[in-house]
Amino acid sequence: MDRIAIVGGARLEGEIPISGAKNSAIKLMAASLLSDQPLRLTNMPRLADTRFLGRLLSRLGTQVTETTGADGPETVLHAPEIISALAPYDLVRQMRASFNVLGPLLARTGHAKVSLPGGCSIGARPVDLHLKALEALGARIDLHEGYVYAQAPRGLQGAEIEFPFVSVGATEHTLLASVLASGVTVIRNAAREPEIVDLADCLNAMGAKVEGAGTDVIHVTGVASLHGATHAVVPDRIETGTYAMAAAMAGGEVKLTGARAVHVSALLDMLVKTGVDVAHDADSITLKRNGARLKSVDLTTDPYPGFATDLQAQFMALMSLADGESVIRETIFENRFMHVPELSRLGADISVHGAEARVRGVEALTGAQVMATDLRASVSLVIAGLAAKGETVVNRVYHLDRGFERLEEKLGACGANIRRIREDGEES
Repeated sequence: MDRIAIVGGARLEGEIPISGAKNSAIKLMAASLLSDQPLRLTNMPRLADTRFLGRLLSRLGTQVTETTGADGPETVLHAPEIISALAPYDLVRQMRASFNVLGPLLARTGHAKVSLPGGCSIGARPVDLHLKALEALGARIDLHEGYVYAQAPRGLQGAEIEFPFVSVGATEHTLLASVLASGVTVIRNAAREPEIVDLADCLNAMGAKVEGAGTDVIHVTGVASLHGATHAVVPDRIETGTYAMAAAMAGGEVKLTGARAVHVSALLDMLVKTGVDVAHDADSITLKRNGARLKSVDLTTDPYPGFATDLQAQFMALMSLADGESVIRETIFENRFMHVPELSRLGADISVHGAEARVRGVEALTGAQVMATDLRASVSLVIAGLAAKGETVVNRVYHLDRGFERLEEKLGACGANIRRIREDGEES
């Protein structure tokens, strides 16, 4: 497996372009199943996850074409006919988000057989809410031998759906299923993330009638069919926040281009409290830290617009060198402190008690061999390595490739001493 090696101590100076959001792109790709006309997605990230979902969609009947246009990387998805409504275990198990093909397949064909996605290293993340929403829309759901068998031969029907707690995945899945349902669907206690708004904007461009995305109540008036469209994927707020913290960790001055500050306002507020200078305009954020030690700040993760759980590990790495003690509370996923033992290998002083971690800032971190456990944990180790003395080697970086496009190139262009060591021993 590939590894990434970082020699810490280099300040970061320059610009980092922010790619399209992974968490949005994969749901937009699934939306292509809802129409027999092409969906053109611009600002598309080139990631392991998007490539994987492309393979699954191809198996279902979607023609997937990757090109580079005037606006950068784009993908055209065209599903003139659904040739299979089966998403098998060997594909779905590799990426949870692929489960979201269930709703579009059901809405368009009236039936689907999709494998349950299985476990997850950062928590159970059950799909119960997804299935209950589909049942509320009139689908008959049967579970057998690890598969979801869904049927709606007369089509889906609009319904009132209220989630017992906020779920991004269930909100997105309900949107994907309900746009072709007869009548009106009302989604209450809906997630408000920018990725929800992005999906709704894309569906509306395809002819759907979605109102209220970005609030906790969404109204969907079903339409008979959707047509093709062109849609630009929203900038990745998690990538934005990650590189913002990389700049804060290493020091220097970095401009994040194509970033939307409004999507990471909770993080930027925290960074200002730690002593980082932050400036932004409509499509960029500039971060500057020159010399002074960071201040410790307490943090609690919350659904959007609160502090994103996907940025918690990176912030913990940042606090490992801050002056004083910080308390980090995780309220979204139950197992999302798996990076703590690996940060400790670098010299971080962190203790975990249930959903709370206490981080006592140290004077310095020291490079070591560490192991990536999941996507966000792995990039927190890269951030820590940027400031650690000596060399840090992050193993199992296939996690990183799922969610970060050209990470070594982007950091290296700003002065980071970072390289990839490939499985065959070659370096890049």
